[in-house]
Amino acid sequence: MYFVFLRHQWKQFWRGRNLAGSIISKILLGFMALYFLLLAIGLGFFLKELITQTFPAKNPVFIFNGFIAYYFMVDFVFRIQFQELPTLSIVPYLHLPVRKNALVNFLNLRAAFSVFNFIPLLLFLPFCFTEIAGISGKFAAAMYAVVIFSLTFFNNYLVLYLKRKSVSKVWYLVVAIAVPAAFFALEYFKIISIAEGANWVLRSIAVHPLRGFIFLIVPMAIFIINSAYLRSNLYVEEISKKARKRAATDYPFLNRFGKTGELVALEIKLILRNKRTKSLVSFGLVFMFYGFIMFKEPDLVNDKFMIPIFAALFITGNVILGYGQLMFGWQGGQFDGLLANNIDFKTFIKAKFLLFNIFMTFVTLLSFLYAFISWKLIPIIFATYLFNIGFNTSLILYLASYRRQRIDLSRGAMFNRQGSGFSQVLAAIPMFVLPLIIFWPFYYLHKPFAGVAAIGLFGLAFLLTRNLWLNIITNKFAQQRYKIAEGFRE
Repeated sequence: MYFVFLRHQWKQFWRGRNLAGSIISKILLGFMALYFLLLAIGLGFFLKELITQTFPAKNPVFIFNGFIAYYFMVDFVFRIQFQELPTLSIVPYLHLPVRKNALVNFLNLRAAFSVFNFIPLLLFLPFCFTEIAGISGKFAAAMYAVVIFSLTFFNNYLVLYLKRKSVSKVWYLVVAIAVPAAFFALEYFKIISIAEGANWVLRSIAVHPLRGFIFLIVPMAIFIINSAYLRSNLYVEEISKKARKRAATDYPFLNRFGKTGELVALEIKLILRNKRTKSLVSFGLVFMFYGFIMFKEPDLVNDKFMIPIFAALFITGNVILGYGQLMFGWQGGQFDGLLANNIDFKTFIKAKFLLFNIFMTFVTLLSFLYAFISWKLIPIIFATYLFNIGFNTSLILYLASYRRQRIDLSRGAMFNRQGSGFSQVLAAIPMFVLPLIIFWPFYYLHKPFAGVAAIGLFGLAFLLTRNLWLNIITNKFAQQRYKIAEGFRE
């Protein structure tokens, strides 16, 4: 039966509408996968030399054990962003005498051949069977391999399960990103040591190798959970019921905004149900860690706020920078219907403002955790939040009226630069340069906190006069709507 599924998938690929683009995409992905696999093999065989050169005073096995833990945490985050869900058009098979378990097993087995699953095996196993085997014996090295194998497939099936669940409940994805972020934050502030914890566990397995079999329980459990979830959602009646349920899903906190809240709820569903939109938003959340690189303690102690302000602008506004600059294009396929519908243009634009507010408020509240680095980051983050929510949202929506390229939501996120261009870079310049221009005179006068306050007040002024800018943007959109629609049809 599995060969039948594969044959059908093969025919579906060659009979697809965008065959040339699909072939080019597959070739590029193949070369990239081959590059990373060859890189993993090279690093795997020279891992001991790299460790001893980088950490000459430390035990290579201790560094290796910690590296395993760090790798799989980063691997988990990257899988959430880049790993594709295995697909199969299930509905045509449901009225045929095809066992449901066969469909479920095909999807799960297909997911096992992800390139993400081969990289850790090629990277870590050479060190295990050369160094670990020489120190603790071949059986201990084999148990190391079992642990690596278990963690690899645990990440694989856990990410697939979370992605499927996040279609209807976005908090699954939020928690999935928040958990590794919390561990990295605890490590950063020296509350716990991930490397020491991993070393304690793996050294225990080196001394008592049979304990390695315990790790097999973890991937088996998540595999069973994944299979059960897929099996319970295979029936036609269940699929239609779920679809109706999702179509009627409401976000209670948006009810108070009336028609505007209803439009925001529809756009949130659009984001969660399409790969590229979900990829942009989730990648924006990943960029919250940008502060650990850019927020330097010496700059904050000496009140040198130029770089922290730039970083805070990016952290609190990168979601709207990526998603907002392609605004209206996301709904390009339904734009004619929106124009023909009885939707007030002002309400439509207000919904975009509200959506940006929700995104940035959520990200800003999470960003306040950087206060553990320095309390000075609180006014900086809050000031850039006001600037983004006041000035930048208005600027982005105004410039969006000039963009006429429709975004094809049916296309995947990998290597998809549709709608991206140099104009996006130009539009981002005032978003980041203007706050620094406002701040510079105060910094020159040795009044850095006054400069931060000026940035916040500038954004607050736009926020308080939002109705004025809303009317300007609405009028501009009304003037451009037919040109936008014409561009979307091309």
